[in-house]
Amino acid sequence: MFDLDRWVEIWATITRNKVRSVLTCLGVFWGILMLVLLLGAGSGLRNGIFGMIEGFATRTVFFIADRTSEPYKGFNKGRFWWMRNRDLESVRDNVTGALIVSGMIQGSRSEKNIVYEQKNGTYGVLGVSPEHFRIQIPNVLYGRLFNDIDIREKRKVCVIGADVNKTLFRSTDSCGKYIRVNGIYYQVVGVVNPKSSSVNIGGRMQEVVYLPFSTMQITLNQGDAIHVLAVCGKPNYPINSMIEDVTAILKSQNEISPTDPQAVIPINIAAQLETFEMLFLGIDILVWLVGMGTLLAGVIGISNIMMVTVKERTKEIGVRRALGAKPFNIISQVMSESLLLTAMAGLLGLSLGVFLVDLISKMPFAQPTNAGDQFFASPEVKIQTAVAATIVLLISGLIAGLIPAWRAMQIKAIDAIREE
Repeated sequence: MFDLDRWVEIWATITRNKVRSVLTCLGVFWGILMLVLLLGAGSGLRNGIFGMIEGFATRTVFFIADRTSEPYKGFNKGRFWWMRNRDLESVRDNVTGALIVSGMIQGSRSEKNIVYEQKNGTYGVLGVSPEHFRIQIPNVLYGRLFNDIDIREKRKVCVIGADVNKTLFRSTDSCGKYIRVNGIYYQVVGVVNPKSSSVNIGGRMQEVVYLPFSTMQITLNQGDAIHVLAVCGKPNYPINSMIEDVTAILKSQNEISPTDPQAVIPINIAAQLETFEMLFLGIDILVWLVGMGTLLAGVIGISNIMMVTVKERTKEIGVRRALGAKPFNIISQVMSESLLLTAMAGLLGLSLGVFLVDLISKMPFAQPTNAGDQFFASPEVKIQTAVAATIVLLISGLIAGLIPAWRAMQIKAIDAIREE
């Protein structure tokens, strides 16, 4: 049952020496404030970094053909080879862990290779399948992306980046118009912009002209060659197992030694992102250690002040014991005072910290942008973090009062009453 008189007495005891109480609370206030601000800064850094890869399938591995390093089945060492359409189909049909499989062909980037009427520019050219835009998801400004009919019928269509559209058409809807790409005319069917400018496949998306890879195979006169094979793994499927399966198929179908370490080069984006995850886990642990260390210093301060308070109230505690006060009453009195001091200072620091993080999140430099190229964005303190900090705070308050309460219980009534 809530005892109002008891809490009034506790409040009177705390306010009896206001300066000492305020200075005691300052350590806890600063500790919890720093913890919240550091957690907010950590979340802002995480949001910024991972916002830079928004719209990209993070479990993607790119496979590139390189010269063989071992002789095999009559072929000499150092043979160069290309992946083929059959490889793409085999990987799509036989690799259990593959969710998305896309072939890519890199085109030439000669001077002023993209032309519309009297306007021209120098931009990258990339032949892709429709699946490519599931790996690198764009914002479609006008028109549409490629479909299976474009690939099957080898249509002379293209999707252009926003900067290409700006140069040739002054940022208007260019769908249906024809542009010349490396000397060949293609009809524009879509204009795209990247969700993030930090992940670039074959060049910055806004500065690339995309062609159906089947059409580009004909224009480059390379048969059914594929320069890069992109494979996105299924969720929770081991990436390394998928890499082994894809590599085995590519080597088997292209007469490459199974032990050749060089002929197939996998570029594992997922592994690089796992490194970032571990980095931010380390940052979170460091933030909690620093914050808890600062909070601990404040709690020790409160514990010391409570020891002084117990010493000053030795006669009062002796009288209480002589009048029949139970040990629980003495202990709970001291621990309640410690808990109240800690809770007041900590909750004030927590509230101010959340307010400051929210204020920072509304400032221009912390606002997420469409370019997705900022390292710090949308700092926040999650409700789970606030609850955890509150629980830690209350436990710290109880611990701070534990030693002074034990010290109070060691006071003998007769000795305390004799003290002047």
